[in-house]
Amino acid sequence: MAGETVITIVGNLVDDPELRFTPAGAAVCKFRVASTPRVFNKTTNEWEDGDSLFLTCSVWRQAAENAAATLGRGMRVIVQGRLKQRSYEDREQVKRTVYELDVDEVGPSLLRASAVVTKTTTANQSSAAPASDGWAGARPAQQSGGWGAPQAPAQPAAAPGATPAAGYSDEPPF
Repeated sequence: MAGETVITIVGNLVDDPELRFTPAGAAVCKFRVASTPRVFNKTTNEWEDGDSLFLTCSVWRQAAENAAATLGRGMRVIVQGRLKQRSYEDREQVKRTVYELDVDEVGPSLLRASAVVTKTTTANQSSAAPASDGWAGARPAQQSGGWGAPQAPAQPAAAPGATPAAGYSDEPPF
């Protein structure tokens, strides 16, 4: 929509994401991100933390389920969405204003971590990947471990129609 404020924030999750479902069955995942700027102080020759920004984020539907299954407290994430302002009265009848982020995209930051990406299927997609799907051969054989857990090395996928030499091909899977 025109006029919306789209922002990208990088920070750490303050809590584990909370997954809920609306009465109509739509998934919504809420989480809070703390983003703390770091600046270099030339007089002390050290990095210093600035004031932290805490932002409540909401992501909907399949992305909500994916976020709840993937993200956890303390993880560094990149979140993009539309900034919203909401006003309400608290229990003491004091008017409050909060800023929240309606999330369009969310994922782990790969600055100091690695991730294994698995493509999800929805009800209207076939569970069998078509031969032209470049991700079809790139799916890991098992879903074990998690953040910080040792992972088996990913095997590269052979390009469709290619004959891999000794079980390996340096061709991209698409």
